[in-house]
Parts: sequence; structure tokens; C-alpha cells
Amino acid sequence: MGNALGYLYGKCCKPTTDDDSLGPHGVSAATVGVSALAHDLFNFEITSQVPEGLGRYVVSSRKAQANWYRKILEAWKQAKPPPQTAEDASRLVIEILKRHQNADVEGLLSFYGLPLPDTLVELSTEPPPGSWPEGVLFEFQTLPVDPKAVADGDTITVYVSTSDPVVSSSVPREVNVAAVKRAKARERKDYTKADALHQKMIDSGYRVLNIQNEDVLARKFRIRLRGIDAPESQMPFGKEAQEELLKIVQWKSLKVLVYGEDRYGRCVGDLYCNGVFVQVINIKYTSF
Repeated sequence: MGNALGYLYGKCCKPTTDDDSLGPHGVSAATVGVSALAHDLFNFEITSQVPEGLGRYVVSSRKAQANWYRKILEAWKQAKPPPQTAEDASRLVIEILKRHQNADVEGLLSFYGLPLPDTLVELSTEPPPGSWPEGVLFEFQTLPVDPKAVADGDTITVYVSTSDPVVSSSVPREVNVAAVKRAKARERKDYTKADALHQKMIDSGYRVLNIQNEDVLARKFRIRLRGIDAPESQMPFGKEAQEELLKIVQWKSLKVLVYGEDRYGRCVGDLYCNGVFVQVINIKYTSF
């Protein structure tokens, strides 16, 4: 079994006590329907057998079904990251089986309680390089997003490497000097001095982050997602909105198109994660 598939099955395949919208596996379509498919792909890789009962949902033969599972299994292994939500799993299945009969595609999705094609939100993709939408002032690429940096469903704190052209020309001299002195202090194992220098950088809006065992000097930006309004974390559905955004961006590098600044000093911008427009994904608990 591929590592990604095994990890996802072990992590996601948990029973649910919610009886709403249950597929034949007894899992919720909204939460863990994806794990039932992961489980059956795992079994198929070992036994080459498709699940019993699938024939009641699709029209093609078991031989054809086995061919689907072979293709889906290969695509699942190659996906980085592998599908983690019901919507992700649906899109993968729809893409792999796009030349097959609609009855088979929709039957397979229904078997797992996964969203059908006409219920999925169409994902907007990022503009081509060098082509900005009207009103964009600048763009930058963030470092991987720390989960603690997601304040609520429409606000996020990110860090951008000072090697990024947007940032490189404006780093204060005292920050660069502090970064060099901190590195030397750490070489001497003078961690008290190093921590004091780092705090000085933090107070100036910068921080040294360890990215793949390499220290990276980065500038802090607070981002307000443009065009949506999520409830505050203490309000009804606020926690859900925060978790929805967190699920999308945690540990991911984001492309940010900045349109301006709000009265709180936050950059107002559009976020893209793996080429997909974040605001479109994160609409369940937000309003425009």
C-alpha cells in the first residue's frame, strides 16, 4: 500500500455518530466519506477486488469497475497531498472517470456518499504569471503557514522571505544586522543573546524561521481575505469558519495578490493555494 494512501486511511477512517447523509458504508458524506474510498482502495491494492454492493449503484461490469479502481488508486498515490476532504475525493474520481458514463461516475460517488458533480463549487484558478487582475498592487509568495497564524475565517498572518523582491529592498538595516549577530551568537551557543536579538527583529515585524533545516529571515504580513466576511471566532459558526480556512492553508505556501490595506493595517488580498482560489473554497461559513 502506498504511504499516502495508508496514512490517509489510518487518519480519517473513523466511525461517526451522525446519521445524516450516510452512504452505504455508514460514514458522513460531509466529513469522512473520503476514508471509505481510501479503505476500499487499500483493499483493492491487496486483493484486486472491488467492494461488494457497488454493482447496485453502477451499470458497468465488475471487470470495468476493477479498471476504475486501478486508475483511481494510481492517481490517489500520486496526488500531493492526497485527497483529504469529500470534495477532494469527488474531484479526483470525476477527473479520472471523465470519459466514462455519467451513470457510473455518479453511482460510484453515491456509493461512498461523496458530492455529485453538480453540487461541487467550481474552483477558480490563479491568474497566469505576470497577468494581474485589475486593482492588484503587488503579489508575493508566503512561507508555509503555521496553523496558529489563522485567527479566524477571513484573517491570517503569513511570513514572506526577505529574498522575495517585494520585501528585499525594504528590510531595515538594523534587522539585517541583528540577523547576522544572532547567527553568530547561536554559533557561540550564547542563546540568551541570540534570543534578545531575535526579539528585536520580532518587534520590527520580522522573524527567523527554520525551513527545512535552514534559517530564513522573513517579514510578517497580516492578510484580510478580500471579498468575504467570516464570523468572529467567538460568534456562532466562527470556530467552524476558522477550521475551514485552517484546513486549506496550514503548512502550505500561498500566493497572495494584494489590493490595498484596511484601517487595521492588514493587507487586503486574494489567496491562492496550489493554484486554487482560497476564497472560493472557504465559502461555507462566510458571506460576500
